[in-house]
Amino acid sequence: MANYKKILIVEDEKVLREMYAERFKKEHLSVTTISDAQEALQLLKTEKFDLILLDILLPGLSGIEMLEQLKKESPNFQANVLIFSNYDDAHTMQKAKELKTIAYLRKTDYTPSQIVKLVLKKIK
Repeated sequence: MANYKKILIVEDEKVLREMYAERFKKEHLSVTTISDAQEALQLLKTEKFDLILLDILLPGLSGIEMLEQLKKESPNFQANVLIFSNYDDAHTMQKAKELKTIAYLRKTDYTPSQIVKLVLKKIK
């Protein structure tokens, strides 16, 4: 069986979660979707992903808080994390950079097709 690349989408908007999941599946990627950061943290204790597409504004923990907690609990955590959010705050963008995310994309600046292409480029 082929070795599929695995993507985790952490996004609270169901329509976006489903739309991106479908687009990535068409590219022959294994996709898991989750709507909140706490659930994502639990999953990341047992599963590894090639890339995490992470929203910032989530119920409960924010995407940044999730990353901080993840790095604290698992200092050797290895995964490409790509932030995609409409939250446009310089402090948050700086924090994402400090947490070594591979990109911070504003959803409104990219079409879904462009985001899919960027993700594919990062994991292939």
